[in-house]
Amino acid sequence: MNTGIKQFSILFFQSITFWVLAFLLFTTFRFSGLDEYVNFFFDVEYDIHISIWYNLALILGLVIGVFYAIIEYLFQNFLLRKSALGLVIISKTGIYLMLMVTVLRVLSIIAEHDMDLDIPNENGWWITSRWFWITVLYFMIGSLLFSFLKIANEKFGKGIFIKMLLGTYRKPQEEKRIFMFLDLKDSTSIAETLGHYRYSEFIQDCFLDLNRVIEKNDAEVYQYVGDEAVLTWPYKKGVFKSKCVELFFEFQEQINKRLNYYQNKYNHVPKFKAGLHGGKLMIAEVGTVKKELAFHGDVINTTARIQGECNTYNASLLISESLLIDLHLNATYTSSPLGNIKLKGKQEGVNIFSIV
Repeated sequence: MNTGIKQFSILFFQSITFWVLAFLLFTTFRFSGLDEYVNFFFDVEYDIHISIWYNLALILGLVIGVFYAIIEYLFQNFLLRKSALGLVIISKTGIYLMLMVTVLRVLSIIAEHDMDLDIPNENGWWITSRWFWITVLYFMIGSLLFSFLKIANEKFGKGIFIKMLLGTYRKPQEEKRIFMFLDLKDSTSIAETLGHYRYSEFIQDCFLDLNRVIEKNDAEVYQYVGDEAVLTWPYKKGVFKSKCVELFFEFQEQINKRLNYYQNKYNHVPKFKAGLHGGKLMIAEVGTVKKELAFHGDVINTTARIQGECNTYNASLLISESLLIDLHLNATYTSSPLGNIKLKGKQEGVNIFSIV
């Protein structure tokens, strides 16, 4: 599936689920504990069965969910990168306000027709409507919560945020993971040529292209350190269809698609080198001022050392033999043994292969 379509599909599903549940919960809060027939909070009272309000809440959640997903996707992928954050917030607030006016007016017209009621919905009705502004306030609070959950999930990786809320990593936990240390080649000479400002833009563009292939290959970003990215996978996910290897070459393809862009803007085309290794390690919450997840174990050190050998062997991608055995690479790739290499800081050598 195309990465953009997959990204939108996930956002679409999350948005609809969240807003349907949110407005059903809103209806429950509004009418819970009242008699079988309840009144609406316009200035006029209506005797309508509570099930009608649940149906309207369901429709409202579905419609808001659909449009919310579309708006968020457009801003995230096309408008957010080109505009100041303050302008984006103001623009989105205005769009959401118009959306709420339109949707609630249409729903009131439908309810008025189907239930033979006289509901205020003339032009400008929303300006003095308590019901409208309470709904808008609830929507804004829900939108902030949705954004918070989305940012937290992106920050920590899929499923990790929920585990942190549950306190899973308060005590160190053992997991089996794959790590990739991905580093820009010739970074020092490029930085000297471009200067620190344009070099920062260059790195931004590189990692933007990297992000386009991360989700497709189920990778998580552990850290960005200067011009280096550290990626990780749960072991089974990284091994499945050799996604940890696929990501590296798809990243190269993504850069090649924008070859002219890099050449024209920077007069440099980025090339990356990477090291891959996997195994068991510990994961735990660390810090109180800036709490985050940290991985501890020999796997990380070994992966970094493997990547450090890329220059020695003029290779773009190096991998440990133990991980290579579990991958079962197809005929698209060729692996070549480099021998048992004594890595810095390790007493025993590691069998390393290059992949092209």
